[in-house]
Amino acid sequence: MNEEIARLRTEFTKNGLNENEVESSPIKQFEVWFDHTITSGIHEPNAMALSTSDPSGRPSCRIVLLKGFDDQGFTFYTNYNSRKARNLDACPFASLTFFWIDLERQVRIEGRVEKVSAEESDAYFAIRPRGSQIGAWVSEQSEIAESQEDMLERITIIEKLFEGREVTRPPHWGGFRVIPDYIEFWQGRPNRLHDRILYTLNEDHTWAISRLYP
Repeated sequence: MNEEIARLRTEFTKNGLNENEVESSPIKQFEVWFDHTITSGIHEPNAMALSTSDPSGRPSCRIVLLKGFDDQGFTFYTNYNSRKARNLDACPFASLTFFWIDLERQVRIEGRVEKVSAEESDAYFAIRPRGSQIGAWVSEQSEIAESQEDMLERITIIEKLFEGREVTRPPHWGGFRVIPDYIEFWQGRPNRLHDRILYTLNEDHTWAISRLYP
């Protein structure tokens, strides 16, 4: 099996990335690339790997969905009692990784993390499908479930609780924002000589742009 894995190889040939041609803001550059993923028909273009660590330094990673980005940062939503949320409460730094293989592109984002306001969480929760709203009340995320039947019973209970009225946001559910100070744009190139353009935040809140060796 190891030999078979070693023989797996993709040659990247589609695009290049020049530090003299990128946007001065990494958020704008991300917007350019993200728009391209949408017009290219990439499935789940907002899927990203979120890496956190616990107080002992033990890392964990999972796929979550980006739900918004602007000059303030990159936002996702979750159960505040989940493992990822507990990690972020204890160590409020995280990294995000997007990998759009069809475009031979990757974006890595690192920075401090904060909870979004209750108003922002309420606004996003209000536009979620009702089934997802119910699910936010039902799931004790990251905890051991006794059985699937137990979860289905909880769904029935919550559906009856909110029957005929709007589902309000649970107090244990809301958003986090990753406030970046490091953003790297990776473009696959032939012979593994990939383009890597790095933005790092200066003390005056401007961005320095540099090229990294692949």
